[in-house]
Amino acid sequence: MRKLTSIGTNTKLCAVIGNPISHSLSPAIHNAGYDALDLDFVYVSFRVEDIKNALAGMRALENFRGMSVTIPHKIAIIDLVDEISDLDRNIGSINTVINEKGKLIGLGTDGPGALKAIRDAGVNLEGQKVLMIGSGGAARAIAFTLAQNAGLEKLTLLDIDAAMMNKLASDLKAGTKAIIESDMLTDTSLSANMKQADLVIHCTPVGMHPKEDASLVPPQLFKPGQVIFDVVYTPLKTKLLKEAQMHGLKTISGVEMFINQAVLQFERFTGADAPEEVMRRVVMERLNS
Repeated sequence: MRKLTSIGTNTKLCAVIGNPISHSLSPAIHNAGYDALDLDFVYVSFRVEDIKNALAGMRALENFRGMSVTIPHKIAIIDLVDEISDLDRNIGSINTVINEKGKLIGLGTDGPGALKAIRDAGVNLEGQKVLMIGSGGAARAIAFTLAQNAGLEKLTLLDIDAAMMNKLASDLKAGTKAIIESDMLTDTSLSANMKQADLVIHCTPVGMHPKEDASLVPPQLFKPGQVIFDVVYTPLKTKLLKEAQMHGLKTISGVEMFINQAVLQFERFTGADAPEEVMRRVVMERLNS
């Protein structure tokens, strides 16, 4: 590992912001990549509530190169950056900020990271019915990516937050050609939609450390051949994934999406090809320890 004495006036700073943030593996994965390539970068984590002033600080600090953004700031931060693509603006959620000489450029890597994780698992999305539980920042990114690129038969949203869910459904209908349905998350709606879904994507914090004993999907609702994708990656196997595996279902851990999106961020921050295997090994070692 790099010595603190090697950090100097030219060292580039990157960070992850969120609240809570203590569970994040982003510093470990990015710093391992910097070490492997001998890059003059360092990556830290900050618990942040005031994102407006956090970005003002980033803008003011010349060496503050990149920022990863996690819960609960992925949606609010979109109005605070200087430049963003039309696609990411339509998504309405970003997880990455690049500092280009005081100009803050926002972008998203969650959606592409999730799509790669699904395809790497051997799942063919063409003509499939997808059920998405949750409609926050990560859900928005994944939903738009799948609706635009995956050839789905239908994407159904369930959430307890009607306003957030309806906004996502409306934006998806306006910004994509996919068939979009939505409903309030209840025992009845969950049961009905689980009977149809080929792929279930869980996009809420339920099951995340320190509440590992929780799951929104009762195991009796699983159906044969279903694929279960949980975006939570701490713990590595959530209760939802464990129960799905016990029922013989194919599962996709959020760690795959996490690694994929981190690789994309690393390359945007540094301009170098990410040492993906090094980064993967560090994450898996931490999660299995």
